[in-house]
Amino acid sequence: MIAGLRGQIVSKLPDALLVDVGGVIYRVGTTTTTLDIAGEVGAALRLYTHLFVREDQLALYGFASSDELVLFETLLGVSGVGPRLACAILSRIPPDQLQAAIISENVELLSSVPGVGKRTASRLILDLRGKLPEAGFTPTRVAARPGDADVLAALRSLGYTNAEAREAMASTGEHQEESVEARVVAALRQLAEV
Repeated sequence: MIAGLRGQIVSKLPDALLVDVGGVIYRVGTTTTTLDIAGEVGAALRLYTHLFVREDQLALYGFASSDELVLFETLLGVSGVGPRLACAILSRIPPDQLQAAIISENVELLSSVPGVGKRTASRLILDLRGKLPEAGFTPTRVAARPGDADVLAALRSLGYTNAEAREAMASTGEHQEESVEARVVAALRQLAEV
């Protein structure tokens, strides 16, 4: 799985970035938030990515922060929400307002996103209540530590979901200076306690 990209912006599209990584140009779907943060063509860029795989589609989505990636992956867990709709929601509604809309059951705000009707908005509220990460982060915050991608990949290969793996990684903060192997073991201990 591609956990991230580091390269140079070749082009900015309305819903994607073209990123040159060592001579290979990737088309990375994204949100307007990440497009605004990314900088101009030619600028260096680092993205946290999600590889979306279906029978008929293989697409890469990337975000300026790991928090935005977590929200994107959480939205994908809702029935009827695909990656384009998840990006549209994150482009239209800032993370803290999305959290507030879910808590307050604000169907009107959620249905203001193109492609989200009242039925989908109600399903978002029902499915996401209690599942969204805590509000209060900013899209420019980068919280990843060296080796996070390796720890996440190891936990995913053991059958844990992204959300479970990320939660276990977050709760083992005191192990951040240790090796990847030690952090995986600490995360597994944390997961075993749940």
